Amino acid sequence: MLLHARGADGADWAGIAPALAAGPRRVYAPDLRGHGRSDWPGGYAYETMRDDIHAFLGALGIHRADVVGHSLGGAVAYLLAQHSPAPVRRLVLEDVPAPCPLDPPRPPAERPRGDLPYDWAMILATDAQRNAPDPMWWDHMGRITMPTLLIGGGPSSPIPQEQIAELAELLPDARHITVDAGHLVHEARPEEFLAAVEGFLSPADRTPS
Repeated sequence: MLLHARGADGADWAGIAPALAAGPRRVYAPDLRGHGRSDWPGGYAYETMRDDIHAFLGALGIHRADVVGHSLGGAVAYLLAQHSPAPVRRLVLEDVPAPCPLDPPRPPAERPRGDLPYDWAMILATDAQRNAPDPMWWDHMGRITMPTLLIGGGPSSPIPQEQIAELAELLPDARHITVDAGHLVHEARPEEFLAAVEGFLSPADRTPS
C-alpha cells in the first residue's frame, strides 16, 4: 500500500510501483481524500484519512499489507499502525516528520490561482493539524511494534531530520537511513529508495495477503 504526500495523488508512485509489484506482490496506490479522483468531502482530519485507508484494506479483503507512506501519507500510515496494527505487516515512512508542534507555526497559506488537483480546504485543515498535532499521536508511538523503516531526505529536505531520528528512537523495532535527496526521495533517487525498501520488505519473510 503506497500513500502519497499532500498535494499529490496515487500516480506519484508510478515511477517505482512496477518494480515493487514484481513477483508475488500486488500494489495499491489510492488517492487520499481531498486529492485526485477521491472524494473531496471537506473533512480532512488525519484520523479520518487513517480510517479511509483501514476501510479500503477491509473492502479489498486485505488482511496483511506492507504500508509505505510519504510525508502526509506517512503520517496517515503511522496513525493506522498505531490504531489498527493488525493489517500492517511492515511500515516504511519516507521523510515523515514527528508530530511536534511547529514553532513558529506555518503562516496561513495563500491559494494558488486556477483549478487545483486537490481540495484547498484540505491544505488549510492539514496545515492546522501540522501546526498543532494531537498529543496522542506522539504518546502512541510505542504502539507501532511492527518492523519500521524510516527514510530521511537529508539536509536539503525541509523536514527537520533530527525529528525523524527522534521518531526512530521511539519505535520499538525501527531502522533509520538517510538518502540525501531532499523531500522527494522516491522521485529524486528511485534506485536507492527501491534498494532500501526492497531490502526491508525481504522476500524471505513476506507473508501473502
